Amino acid sequence: MKEKVIQAYDRLAKDYEMHVDTQSGHNAYYERPAMMELLPADMDQLSVLDAGCAAGWYTEQFIKKGAQVTAIDMSPEMVEACKRRVGDQAAVFTCDMTDPLPFMDEAFDLIVSSLTLHYIDDWAPTFREFHRVLKPGGSFVFSVHHPFMDFKHFNRPDYFAHELLAEIWDKKEAGPVEVTFFRRPLQEIMNVTSAQFIINQIIEPKPSLAFKDMPEAKDWYTRWYDRLATNPHFLIVRACKPQ
Repeated sequence: MKEKVIQAYDRLAKDYEMHVDTQSGHNAYYERPAMMELLPADMDQLSVLDAGCAAGWYTEQFIKKGAQVTAIDMSPEMVEACKRRVGDQAAVFTCDMTDPLPFMDEAFDLIVSSLTLHYIDDWAPTFREFHRVLKPGGSFVFSVHHPFMDFKHFNRPDYFAHELLAEIWDKKEAGPVEVTFFRRPLQEIMNVTSAQFIINQIIEPKPSLAFKDMPEAKDWYTRWYDRLATNPHFLIVRACKPQ
C-alpha cells in the first residue's frame, strides 16, 4: 500500500506543481481558505512542520508569514517540487510519517497536515510522534476526506468500516493514475485524535465566496458550489497539545 501511494504521487507531482494551485477549485477555493482561517496570521519565529507538503503551497504560505518551516512528504518527486518552489527557505526532505520522525522532542509550535492522513492506515503511531515533537500548548491542524463523503461517493455498505478505497484520477500531465486511500468513520477520527490532543474545533467547510468572481473560477463554482455548500467533502480538525 505504501509503495502504491508513493508511486502514484511521484507520477502526480508535476500536476501538483504546475496545475493544482490555479486549476483545482477543491484546493484553491475550498480546502485552503478554510484551513488558513484556522492558522495564525503572523507566524513570526514559529517553528512549523508541514506534514505532507506535496508541491509546497502551504510551505510557501508559512514562509511568507515568517515561520521557520520544515516540510516533509513521502513522495520524493513531491519533495523535489517543493524544493523548486521554496529553495533554501525551508528544510524539505523525504520522510515517511508512519515511522519515528527524525526530530527532537518538542521541536515545533505548529503541525499542519493538509489532505494527507487518509493515506495512512493506522494513525495512532503517527499521532504519538506528532505529540512528541509538538511543544506543550502547540497546535495541530489537519484536513482529510470527510467520512460521509467517502461513504456516499463510493456507495459503501458499512459507514463504520475502516477500509481501503481506490479511484482513478485522470490528470493533464500524468494521465490516469490509481490513487488509494483509507476511509474511517468520524468516531475513529475523533477518538484517535483525542487520545493525544485536545480537540478545539472541527470544520466541515463550505466553498469560499472570496474567489467566485475570478474568471478562471467560474466553471468550478458553477459545477461545484451548490453541491459542496450542502454536502461536506473534507473535514478539518484543529487540536492542541496540553500544556
